[in-house]
Amino acid sequence: MAYLADYQTEPRFRAAVRKTERLTPMDTDEVREIQLEVLEPGFDCAVDQSFGVLLDHKDEFGNTQHHRLYSVADLPKRENGHTLLTMLVKRCAYVDDVNGERYKGVVSNYLCDRKAGDEITITGPFGLPFSVPEDKTANLILIGMGTGIAPFRAFVKHIFTEEKDWKGKIRLFYGARSGLELLYLNDKDGDLMNYYDEDTFRAFRALSPRPKWLDPIELDKAIEDRAAELLEMLNQVNTYIYVAGYAKVKDNLDKAFAKVLGSKEKWAQRKAELIAGGKWAEVIY
Repeated sequence: MAYLADYQTEPRFRAAVRKTERLTPMDTDEVREIQLEVLEPGFDCAVDQSFGVLLDHKDEFGNTQHHRLYSVADLPKRENGHTLLTMLVKRCAYVDDVNGERYKGVVSNYLCDRKAGDEITITGPFGLPFSVPEDKTANLILIGMGTGIAPFRAFVKHIFTEEKDWKGKIRLFYGARSGLELLYLNDKDGDLMNYYDEDTFRAFRALSPRPKWLDPIELDKAIEDRAAELLEMLNQVNTYIYVAGYAKVKDNLDKAFAKVLGSKEKWAQRKAELIAGGKWAEVIY
């Protein structure tokens, strides 16, 4: 497992905010789509990479800078020799376990407050574990929670625009508290809907039954509802599972896939095979 401190903050590049748009309604958690223009021509980034955002910030531990990584949320573009990047940012806050105080997330709030024309410092690019298999008959089970949709949005768009004649099944499971927070899978921002015409692509929602009560997202139910198809996919040697999202999703995933395969032991064995074969990858935060 790589830790944030392991990532280099050099070289650094200046990037200007081109556009910033709130994707979620005002009565839900704020998630913004931000498009950046990298002002130095030496920076390039691909769909299977991430980049860092670096800002000056002193904390109680003596650190003077804050560094956070973000996945590419759309196909990177080149314009006039400059790279254009799209990112998803959720305005975050957390409660300290010791003193009970509520603190704002440093980088997320900084980014959500930026306006068009503002400049920021970025680093990278850095690799992501989600690579497109060379085998175009490979099956992909993609599981994204919240802003974990970002790498898979770029991933799916890349497959259906750059990889021709994809034959394997692609099944995207995407979780959010309510339908209003289903980024890119709702009426307003539904560009992933474009791929529903593809024979190989299906996407399934996983929502909280009572979002205002903060009930957990029913990802396990969404998976179990497609148990027969997922079992068929998991019985094939060329199936990959990629996961992006909150750490607590992992326990729910293990429970759901254990039910799909019939027991914890069968899922533990199959998961170990996926990991050993390089067919399981995750980005957990």
